[in-house]
Amino acid sequence: MRIKTQTELNKPIVMVGLMGAGKTSVGRALARRLGIPFVDSDKEIEKAAGCSVVDIFAMYGEKEFRRVEEKVIERLLETPPLVKVISTGEGAFITDTVRDIVLKKSLTIWLKADLELLVKRTNFRHTRPQLLNTDSRQILAQLIKERYDVYALADVMVETKDENIHRTLNKVLDAIEKHINKQGEK
Repeated sequence: MRIKTQTELNKPIVMVGLMGAGKTSVGRALARRLGIPFVDSDKEIEKAAGCSVVDIFAMYGEKEFRRVEEKVIERLLETPPLVKVISTGEGAFITDTVRDIVLKKSLTIWLKADLELLVKRTNFRHTRPQLLNTDSRQILAQLIKERYDVYALADVMVETKDENIHRTLNKVLDAIEKHINKQGEK
């Protein structure tokens, strides 16, 4: 059985993982395949703040960004339609309060990628506040060390590779199906 529609789902799907793992592109493809809405939490934060994530970090700092992020994600989890795919920023799931609410109210999917893939996908992008004017390889390696144990708390883990998005999407759909089936056995 392959999940085809939202009828097999009864709560939001939240994509977590480091920048460059594919949360937005895979999340968007997943939503399209399931026929449900897709929402990027960073875009919603930018709408709420009236400026970019980079600008929020620069003007107000990470602490204020995380406060706004928590409120936006909480709103996204509670507003209809409840069944949707939400792509989060890489630090959202690391924040205790965000992680707690996301784990309670959604199906969390960790897209896990290795360092080489993350570096390849994030180079030349100027939308990543933590990677601006730094050695991105070093920063990403440090984030892997600091955050992969926390991401491992997600309901489902899917390893992403440098592959066709359809292949990754199929791995995500298979993982969701296995998770739903396992929940049904309990």
